[in-house]
Amino acid sequence: GLLLYNHLQQKVRNAEALAQKYKQQQEALSAQLQVVYEHRSRLERSLQKERGEHKKTKEDFLVYKLEAQEALNKEKQDSMNRYGALSSQHKILKNQHDDVKKQLLDLQLQHNSLKLEHRKSLESQSQKLSQLQQEKDSEVTNLQDTVFKLREESKLLRKAHQEVHSQLLNAQAQMEEFRQLKEALQKMPGLR
Repeated sequence: GLLLYNHLQQKVRNAEALAQKYKQQQEALSAQLQVVYEHRSRLERSLQKERGEHKKTKEDFLVYKLEAQEALNKEKQDSMNRYGALSSQHKILKNQHDDVKKQLLDLQLQHNSLKLEHRKSLESQSQKLSQLQQEKDSEVTNLQDTVFKLREESKLLRKAHQEVHSQLLNAQAQMEEFRQLKEALQKMPGLR
């Protein structure tokens, strides 16, 4: 019985040691599991955040895509309007070009006619010019005589002007003497 008791106690101690070992392993596993749960929780939060950002990015992209499509449609419409305006302007300019071409032909005909008239007029003017040249030569001779006479009169007038200027200077000098004399008289106490 004693041997059995000792044997059972030994088994109990072994079982307790084994239980203690399993308990330590369980605590270590529990701690590791806790770390794994925390890591999983962080990953889930990060995943939710990423999903939220992905959703927002997707929404932003859809908005951008819609705005880009609208801008493209608007640009396309503007281009079509510009093309229509340019096409109309091209037709107008083509019509104007045809009108100008027709006017050019008319003007060329007029130019040829005027050229002929100009030649006739030039011959007539040449004759008149010759006549006017003779008249001008005669008039120049008369003007030269007049200029000579005017120069002579100018010399006389210059001489008269110098005399008048000399008289004016003398009068100014006399006025200055008179003014000084007047001031001297005013300064004398007896005449005040």
